Amino acid sequence: MSLAFRLMYLLGFTPWDGVLPDELRKVIEGPAKMPPGRALDLGSGQGGKAIYMATHGWKVTAVENVPRALAQARKRAEASGATVDLRLGDVTRLSELGLDPGYNLLFDFGCFHALGSTQRDAYAKGVTALAARDAQLLMMAFTKATPPIPIGVTEAELVERFGDGWKLAWSRPDGSGGTAAMRRSAPSWFCLSRR
Repeated sequence: MSLAFRLMYLLGFTPWDGVLPDELRKVIEGPAKMPPGRALDLGSGQGGKAIYMATHGWKVTAVENVPRALAQARKRAEASGATVDLRLGDVTRLSELGLDPGYNLLFDFGCFHALGSTQRDAYAKGVTALAARDAQLLMMAFTKATPPIPIGVTEAELVERFGDGWKLAWSRPDGSGGTAAMRRSAPSWFCLSRR
């Protein structure tokens, strides 16, 4: 999958990078916002969402596997004056990045759904190890397989993969509209809370 994303960044086809979802905005600025803490942006792309969180008082670490995307994120962060810890790395190998546990918010905008089954298990294990008690995992994922997405994501799968250390707080279909291809993939939002 990494090769597909590298190609998309090379071609400049990254529709996910220009989006600031309402679900993230509500967590950061809404009436029931979380107090600023530590955030981990998983599959951060060109850094827009990580920069947004950082400019609202969060201490953000952003992990991205595509060097071109990470280089753009560095430029954007510098231009905005935001401090973001940008890491080139694989979200299925988080233990190799030397990150300290204790993240309050873990954010995933379309990363988990691009992983195969074994990779999803490794992702869940790594995220669980880094999450603080009472942390929230906020994830947008496609619920239907649409190439290059191998398999859709379901509530049941998330509950099973993340295990007893997490509970599903809520889920709902994405209401942003998006592209026709995105609508065919039936995007949904999932929020898990660390026990």
